[in-house]
Amino acid sequence: MNTIMKTKIFSIAAMGLATLGLASCGEDFLEVQSKTEGTTGNYYTSESAASRALIGCYDGWQRTVSNGPTFAFHYLSELCADECFGGTGNNDARNSAVVDRFDMGEDNSQQNLHNTLWTSYYAAIYRVNQLIVSSDQITFSSDAAKGQLIGEARAMRGILYFDLLRVFENIPLLTEPSSENIPQANPDDVYKVVFEDLKYAAENIPADAYPKSASSTNDGRITRWAAKAMMARAYLFYTGVYGKEPAGVTKAEVLQELEDIVASGEYSLIPLYKNLWYCASTHWEGSNATGWKEVSTYAGEDNAENILTMKFNYTSDYNGNAGGNNAIQMFSVRGGTFKAPYGQGWGGATVPKNFVESFPSGDQRKEASIIDLVGEGIAGTTEYQNALTDQREYTGYFNKKYTARSAYHQSATGSWSLTHYWDGLMAGDFQISQAIGYTLIRYADVLLMAAELGSSNAQSYLNAVHNRAYTTQNADGTLNVPNSTIALNKENIMEERRLEFAFEGIRYWDLLRQGVNVAAAAIVASGENVLNGGQEGTVSFKAENITSKRGFQQIPLTQIQLSNGVLKQNAGW
Repeated sequence: MNTIMKTKIFSIAAMGLATLGLASCGEDFLEVQSKTEGTTGNYYTSESAASRALIGCYDGWQRTVSNGPTFAFHYLSELCADECFGGTGNNDARNSAVVDRFDMGEDNSQQNLHNTLWTSYYAAIYRVNQLIVSSDQITFSSDAAKGQLIGEARAMRGILYFDLLRVFENIPLLTEPSSENIPQANPDDVYKVVFEDLKYAAENIPADAYPKSASSTNDGRITRWAAKAMMARAYLFYTGVYGKEPAGVTKAEVLQELEDIVASGEYSLIPLYKNLWYCASTHWEGSNATGWKEVSTYAGEDNAENILTMKFNYTSDYNGNAGGNNAIQMFSVRGGTFKAPYGQGWGGATVPKNFVESFPSGDQRKEASIIDLVGEGIAGTTEYQNALTDQREYTGYFNKKYTARSAYHQSATGSWSLTHYWDGLMAGDFQISQAIGYTLIRYADVLLMAAELGSSNAQSYLNAVHNRAYTTQNADGTLNVPNSTIALNKENIMEERRLEFAFEGIRYWDLLRQGVNVAAAAIVASGENVLNGGQEGTVSFKAENITSKRGFQQIPLTQIQLSNGVLKQNAGW
């Protein structure tokens, strides 16, 4: 691929660099070197500059969510799975139904659903490519420093391409900063880059970079261990979907990468499952008359189990400054703020009743994962009954792990009220300023992937995850930890994954890698009766809608048109 031979001027949005205006050329048309702006020709010369450029890359990655795509990757992953319906407002566009049911017949006008997602991902890839290709002209303090910085960048590129491959499969491959109009690559060629990038990161990011003991210095950085874990996830998906080994990596290598994570001692399971999630581990005590107190045992986003978390902030505004988790409100309860710690949202991704009832008795993951509007006394309030008239595909259940938050807030006059957490305490906007991070990989996933790949410790890994799910706490703080053993087989490992990672954007890809027919059957089986605006309705799926598309999404029509037909639409769409 040829790099565009044109000097690029960085903007603050592109690379996080403060720049001033470029002096205009005189009538002699001589090129004048700017002394106030960074360009691709003069910027990448020092390690400190490269470090700032890497921050710009992380910003680009963050913007794949904070730019506000209608279906950010995590939200899209949930709508495609059998653990969520489309939901949203009763009078909203049926774009959620198109994605949820893989059916353009729900709304034929929705042919550009993923354009913002597509453009945001390729903008992020452009930033990373610029840093990578410029690395040879940068003076680094050591080979280790270069390995860490470029390792993070390459791991990021690998993750970005892996997301695009899972969503669209057929995508252009750019490994240099280019805006060439090129056709879609063979998926094998893109996966080759994914594995090369993740292997480079696993080998070159120092093992002691961003240790958990100093997690405050990480703030969402990609570590060696995160690269190793993501490589295993990509390997399992590729081998499942394509039925062959990918180029450049073997099963034995991937398993060893997972065992390395275990042996590092950097991570461990949080003893009580609920403490992984703020809303599952937090409640409020008091009243508006006496005042309120937050009571929480939340372990935090940088806890000992979380290996990679995509971070956000609450400083987003409507002037182009994006940094918040713009997808969280889609998961959240529609119609208002009814009970802390749950905040207001748009009512997407409602949870099927049959999924709720599939949790075995005593499994603590059920309550930690699902908001039960009836059981928690929300659905019975007059306020919520009024809001229900605007909710489509109501089941009574929502995602508790990833939901907007609310809090009791005391005003300057001393009165207490329930308000959006970010509005009341941090002056953000609940629609765009959610700072809730997405945990992409947990240690539990490492254990279950290693078990699936045939680790000699597979039984103990599976037991550890399973028994944690049934661990409870006594009034005195001591824990009741089971010591049970479950049969070690693929079926039980996949079932454990289904319950362990509910609503974490993993389930659909686990289904698809078992075969598109397996995915279609599970999704069809999730259909049931619901309420639409208070009226009875049915969510039904057709297997052929999923299998005809092989489980992948539509290429945005805008991108096909801009390419003058160089890009081709995916089969079935």
